[in-house]
Amino acid sequence: MVNERKTVLIVDDEENARIGLSCFLCQEGYEVETASNGEEALEILREHPHTSLIISDINMPGMNGMSLLREVNRQHPETAIIMVTAYGEVESYIDAMNLGAFEYLHKPVRTDELKLAMRKVFAKTTN
Repeated sequence: MVNERKTVLIVDDEENARIGLSCFLCQEGYEVETASNGEEALEILREHPHTSLIISDINMPGMNGMSLLREVNRQHPETAIIMVTAYGEVESYIDAMNLGAFEYLHKPVRTDELKLAMRKVFAKTTN
Protein backbone atom coordinates (compact mmCIF):
# COMPACT_ATOMS: atom_id res chain seq x y z
CA MET A 1 0.00 0.00 0.00
CA VAL A 2 1.20 3.46 -0.84
CA ASN A 3 -1.09 5.20 1.67
CA GLU A 4 1.51 5.42 4.48
CA ARG A 5 -1.22 4.57 7.02
CA LYS A 6 -3.22 7.70 6.33
CA THR A 7 -6.09 8.36 8.71
CA VAL A 8 -9.61 8.59 7.29
CA LEU A 9 -12.57 9.85 9.32
CA ILE A 10 -15.98 8.49 8.29
CA VAL A 11 -18.92 10.65 9.39
CA ASP A 12 -22.40 9.18 8.93
CA ASP A 13 -25.45 8.84 11.15
CA GLU A 14 -26.18 5.41 9.63
CA GLU A 15 -24.22 2.83 11.61
CA ASN A 16 -24.23 0.29 8.77
CA ALA A 17 -22.70 2.85 6.39
CA ARG A 18 -19.95 3.63 8.93
CA ILE A 19 -19.21 -0.04 9.53
CA GLY A 20 -19.17 -0.93 5.83
CA LEU A 21 -16.84 1.91 4.82
CA SER A 22 -14.67 1.35 7.88
CA CYS A 23 -14.18 -2.35 7.09
CA PHE A 24 -13.38 -1.60 3.46
CA LEU A 25 -10.86 1.14 4.29
CA CYS A 26 -9.17 -0.94 7.00
CA GLN A 27 -8.72 -3.75 4.47
CA GLU A 28 -7.16 -1.17 2.13
CA GLY A 29 -4.62 -0.32 4.85
CA TYR A 30 -5.99 2.94 6.23
CA GLU A 31 -6.34 4.00 9.86
CA VAL A 32 -10.05 4.67 10.34
CA GLU A 33 -11.99 6.77 12.84
CA THR A 34 -15.78 7.07 12.78
CA ALA A 35 -18.30 9.63 13.97
CA SER A 36 -22.10 9.66 13.87
CA ASN A 37 -22.46 13.42 13.36
CA GLY A 38 -20.57 16.64 12.72
CA GLU A 39 -20.06 17.56 16.37
CA GLU A 40 -18.50 14.18 17.11
CA ALA A 41 -16.31 14.52 14.00
CA LEU A 42 -14.95 17.88 15.16
CA GLU A 43 -14.13 16.38 18.55
CA ILE A 44 -12.22 13.55 16.86
CA LEU A 45 -10.37 16.10 14.71
CA ARG A 46 -9.30 17.94 17.87
CA GLU A 47 -7.83 14.66 19.14
CA HIS A 48 -6.39 13.62 15.73
CA PRO A 49 -5.52 16.85 13.90
CA HIS A 50 -3.47 15.04 11.24
CA THR A 51 -6.49 13.26 9.75
CA SER A 52 -5.83 13.02 6.01
CA LEU A 53 -9.39 12.69 4.71
CA ILE A 54 -12.97 12.96 5.87
CA ILE A 55 -15.76 11.05 4.14
CA SER A 56 -18.98 12.65 5.32
CA ASP A 57 -22.66 12.14 4.72
CA ILE A 58 -24.54 15.35 4.02
CA ASN A 59 -27.87 14.67 5.74
CA MET A 60 -27.38 13.98 9.45
CA PRO A 61 -29.17 15.18 12.58
CA GLY A 62 -27.47 17.92 14.54
CA MET A 63 -24.51 19.31 12.63
CA ASN A 64 -25.01 18.16 9.05
CA GLY A 65 -22.31 17.52 6.48
CA MET A 66 -22.41 21.01 4.96
CA SER A 67 -21.91 22.64 8.36
CA LEU A 68 -19.10 20.19 9.08
CA LEU A 69 -17.51 21.05 5.72
CA ARG A 70 -17.54 24.76 6.61
CA GLU A 71 -15.99 24.12 10.04
CA VAL A 72 -13.32 21.76 8.74
CA ASN A 73 -12.33 24.27 6.06
CA ARG A 74 -12.05 26.92 8.76
CA GLN A 75 -10.29 24.85 11.44
CA HIS A 76 -8.43 22.19 9.41
CA PRO A 77 -8.01 23.52 5.85
CA GLU A 78 -5.39 20.87 5.05
CA THR A 79 -7.93 18.04 5.53
CA ALA A 80 -9.67 16.94 2.32
CA ILE A 81 -13.36 16.07 2.37
CA ILE A 82 -15.41 13.74 0.19
CA MET A 83 -19.15 14.27 0.62
CA VAL A 84 -21.63 11.42 0.19
CA THR A 85 -25.39 11.49 -0.01
CA ALA A 86 -28.35 9.29 -0.80
CA TYR A 87 -30.07 12.35 -2.26
CA GLY A 88 -28.74 13.43 -5.65
CA GLU A 89 -29.71 17.08 -5.48
CA VAL A 90 -27.87 19.35 -7.91
CA GLU A 91 -28.05 22.23 -5.43
CA SER A 92 -26.30 20.28 -2.66
CA TYR A 93 -23.62 19.17 -5.15
CA ILE A 94 -22.96 22.78 -6.18
CA ASP A 95 -22.97 23.96 -2.56
CA ALA A 96 -20.56 21.21 -1.48
CA MET A 97 -18.14 21.88 -4.31
CA ASN A 98 -18.29 25.65 -3.74
CA LEU A 99 -17.54 25.08 -0.06
CA GLY A 100 -14.43 23.11 -0.95
CA ALA A 101 -15.48 19.46 -1.01
CA PHE A 102 -12.98 17.46 -3.00
CA GLU A 103 -15.56 15.04 -4.39
CA TYR A 104 -19.27 14.27 -4.14
CA LEU A 105 -20.40 10.63 -4.28
CA HIS A 106 -23.83 9.02 -4.18
CA LYS A 107 -24.94 6.33 -1.75
CA PRO A 108 -24.59 3.50 -1.73
CA VAL A 109 -20.93 4.34 -2.22
CA ARG A 110 -19.29 2.10 -4.79
CA THR A 111 -15.84 1.02 -3.67
CA ASP A 112 -14.31 1.59 -7.12
CA GLU A 113 -15.58 5.19 -7.17
CA LEU A 114 -14.33 5.77 -3.63
CA LYS A 115 -10.89 4.35 -4.40
CA LEU A 116 -10.60 6.58 -7.47
CA ALA A 117 -11.69 9.67 -5.51
CA MET A 118 -9.23 8.84 -2.72
CA ARG A 119 -6.38 8.36 -5.18
CA LYS A 120 -7.14 11.82 -6.57
CA VAL A 121 -7.25 13.34 -3.09
CA PHE A 122 -3.94 11.83 -2.03
CA ALA A 123 -2.25 12.59 -5.35
CA LYS A 124 -3.21 16.25 -4.95
CA THR A 125 -2.47 16.56 -1.23
CA THR A 126 0.93 14.85 -1.29
CA ASN A 127 2.33 16.94 -4.14
